[in-house]
Amino acid sequence: QVQLVESGGGLVQAGGSLRLSCAASGIIFSINIMGWYRQAPGKQRELVASITTGGSTNYADSVKGRFTISRDNAKKMVYLQMNSLKPEDTAVYYCAAEIRSIMTVPYKNYWGQGTQVTVSP
Repeated sequence: QVQLVESGGGLVQAGGSLRLSCAASGIIFSINIMGWYRQAPGKQRELVASITTGGSTNYADSVKGRFTISRDNAKKMVYLQMNSLKPEDTAVYYCAAEIRSIMTVPYKNYWGQGTQVTVSP
């Protein structure tokens, strides 16, 4: 059984910072791409940032220059440092990862349960 568990959400004023963490646990042979998504009320889930095993990153235009994604492969963790937060960043943030439990099976997408980030004006 593979689990992704997020932490670090909360309430912050506009201009503030938060750091989200996500830990992968269970029977894991390897992890490919890890990322963060978010879903605001009434909107579709969108990609915020992703990072490959080698450290290549990709960001949504709306967060470029403000958010930084990083990962610790040894600890099976991914982080999202969010600076200069805006009210429009308010959403439930989900961790996602492509994981395979043994070498002989394809990668499978896993999701965390989500953590609420609320940015007040």
